[in-house]
Amino acid sequence: MRVILAGIIGRYPWGGVTWCSLMYLLGFRRLGHDVYYLEDTLEANYDPEIDALATDPRYALDYIDRSLRPFGFGDRWCYVDYQGGHHGIEAERWRRICRDADLFVVLSGGCWVWRDHYRAIAVKAFIDSDPGFTQLALDNARRAAPHNARARWYVDFFRGFDRLFTFGGHVGSPRCDVPTGDFVWRPTCQPICVDLWTPPSGALPPRNVWTTVMTWKIESFTDVGGNKDEEFLAVVDLANRCRSAGGPEVELALNGPREFLAARGWRCVDAFAVSRDLWRYHSYLSTSRGEFSVAKRTYVRHRTGWFSDRTACYLALGRPAVVQDTGWSELIPAGRGLLAWGNAEEAREALERVERDYAAHARAAREVACERFDDRVVLQKLLTA
Repeated sequence: MRVILAGIIGRYPWGGVTWCSLMYLLGFRRLGHDVYYLEDTLEANYDPEIDALATDPRYALDYIDRSLRPFGFGDRWCYVDYQGGHHGIEAERWRRICRDADLFVVLSGGCWVWRDHYRAIAVKAFIDSDPGFTQLALDNARRAAPHNARARWYVDFFRGFDRLFTFGGHVGSPRCDVPTGDFVWRPTCQPICVDLWTPPSGALPPRNVWTTVMTWKIESFTDVGGNKDEEFLAVVDLANRCRSAGGPEVELALNGPREFLAARGWRCVDAFAVSRDLWRYHSYLSTSRGEFSVAKRTYVRHRTGWFSDRTACYLALGRPAVVQDTGWSELIPAGRGLLAWGNAEEAREALERVERDYAAHARAAREVACERFDDRVVLQKLLTA
C-alpha cells in the first residue's frame, strides 16, 4: 500500500516535532508499505537563523532533508511552500505519486489544502494531536459558518476526511465534555520506534535532574485558550519545596518566562537549544533522570485523556515520568514507571516515590512504552480502523 504522511517538520524545525512525523514514516515502512512525506501547510516556515517566519524556505528544505535522508527518505519528500512552489519531489512527479496512493494521513495540520490529487486518494485520515483545542475550534467554526466564509472553510476541510483520529482518548465519550457535533473522533496515540529509544543496558542517566521540554503558551487556537502557563501556577512552588526537602532537581527547557521561574527555584534552559535537531533532543531526554511535566489547561479541564508523545519517548528510554493527569490514567496503567498527579502535593509525593526505588520505576517505564506505544502495535490498530 502507498501511504502519504503530511507533517510539520519544516514548519516547526524542532527535534520533538521531527520525531513525531519520522516515527510514523518508519512505522508504516516497517509494516511493509511504500511511504512518502508531504508538507503543504499554506504557511511560511519558522527559520531559527533569523528567529522569524521566512519567505525563503531554504532552512526548512535543508532541515527536512538532513532529518529524513539518514533514514532512507532523502528522495521521498515533497515540500510545498506558501506560494505553491514544490521542493524535493517536483510537482508533476508528486501528482503521479499521489495518483497511485492508497492512504493520505495528515498529522497535526501537515496539510491545510484539498488539492485535487489529495482529494482523489482512496482513504484520507486526520490525526489530531491537540485534543480539546481542535474540537472546540471546530465547534466555534461550525456556529460561525452561516455568516463567516473562513469558518465554513474550516468545517468543510475536516469533512473531507474519511476518518478522524485524536490523541485524546476520552474525546467523544461521556468522560470528556468537548463538543464533537456530528464528527466521529477515534482514539490513537503517538507510535514510538522503541528500538531507537533504547536506554544503555544497566546504565543510570548521567544527570541527576528531572526535565521536560515545553511550550509555555502556543500561538495557535487563540480563540480557545487554556495553555500550560495557566496550569503551571498550581505547581510553581514545587521546585523550592523539593529542594528544601532534599528532593530531586527539576529543569525546564522552555520558551517561556525563565527569569520568573528561576526566581522560584526552577532550573531553566532554552527549549530550542536542546531541541534544534533530532539527536540533540534525543540526547536531552536520554541524559535526564526522568520527566516531570505539566499539561495544557484545555487538556486537563475537559479530561480529554491526552498523553504526550514526548512522555512516551522518555518512557521508552527507561526514564520514569511524573506527569499531570488529563484523564489518561484511566486508559494507561499508572503507578510504576509512569505516575499521574492532580495537584502540587501529589506531584511532590510521586517524585519522591520514584526516587525511593528508581531502578524498578525505570524498568517499568520501558515496559509501559513497549506495551502501549510500540509503533507496530499503534499503527496496525490505526490501519485497521
